[in-house]
Amino acid sequence: MAYGRAPAAGRTGDGPGPGPGLAEDRVFGRVALDLDAAAGLLTVHGERVPTAVLRRAPDAVPAGSVPIGTRDAAALRLTVDGHPGHITPGKGRPARRSHRVDVIYGGVLYRLLPDSPGGSRLVKDGRRIADFSSDGGGHVWADWHPDVAPPLREDAAVGYALAAAFGTGAEPSWRLLVRAVAGLVR
Repeated sequence: MAYGRAPAAGRTGDGPGPGPGLAEDRVFGRVALDLDAAAGLLTVHGERVPTAVLRRAPDAVPAGSVPIGTRDAAALRLTVDGHPGHITPGKGRPARRSHRVDVIYGGVLYRLLPDSPGGSRLVKDGRRIADFSSDGGGHVWADWHPDVAPPLREDAAVGYALAAAFGTGAEPSWRLLVRAVAGLVR
């Protein structure tokens, strides 16, 4: 069985307020993505997906370049179905790999890692299980890989939470360098 992607309905309103999104996942059905960037709170839930909550510490200074507002692991708390997960975002520097986000949940290592300007792959214990893409405004899409075992509910909760909270994709370093040099030449 191939697990495809289905489009999501996105965030309502403009600017940093509450922004409900709705992914229509062919494996997990409707997945609600409720991001309140100003409060630093993301809730992911659905009929077939356990509730994941990612919360930014109230005293953390929000960074506008990240939907959840920070890449500081000390300022973030993740729970899935009420159980804590350990989250470690990369620094988000020009190197694409620095945009990765790691989560250890239930003894499993998940990694969301950019692999194109607009997309990221979700890796579970070293094996790619899905590709995620988002627009940074509440729209998230998932392509579950057909050559691996059917994804678990927890896989979806973690994957959607990371994609909605940190966005997906990153420009390659060489492209950023070319743009910087071009800006200097002008």
